Amino acid sequence: MVSKGNSGFTLPRGATGFYRPKDGPLPETGLRAFRAALYGAARVAGSDVGDMEERVYPRTFHTATVIGREGENTVLCHAHHPWVAFAKERRDSYRGEDFLPPPPWAHAFTNAGFTVLSSEQLATPLSDVDTSALTHGEWREVRFYGITMLGGLLFNAWD
Repeated sequence: MVSKGNSGFTLPRGATGFYRPKDGPLPETGLRAFRAALYGAARVAGSDVGDMEERVYPRTFHTATVIGREGENTVLCHAHHPWVAFAKERRDSYRGEDFLPPPPWAHAFTNAGFTVLSSEQLATPLSDVDTSALTHGEWREVRFYGITMLGGLLFNAWD
């Protein structure tokens, strides 16, 4: 079940958070780098950083909030790749429809070396994504949890 989608998004090893010990550890997105980018983004937005929660297995992402005049923004940072997304609310797992467009101040993450994912990208069907790096075990989890969109695959808490 390998897809060679046309979205321009290629899933690298570690995108799902699963790995086999014999393949070695997955890359890590440092919490320190995310925290620095988060505080920079909050400054640009004229807002404050609210809660920040480090990723705990099996979740694949760190979570934080930025609180400003327009309300609270939930910020997700993938634990293995420098991807940032924005969500409607804090959860342990997400589906493609749970994401928001990046706010105007999201460029602060890009300036800090992160890739900001749009809500359109995160709602991309997996059939339109290059999933050739996924293992059979990862596909088993994708099917078990009924994941059909990129956002659900990247920001999950599969066990």
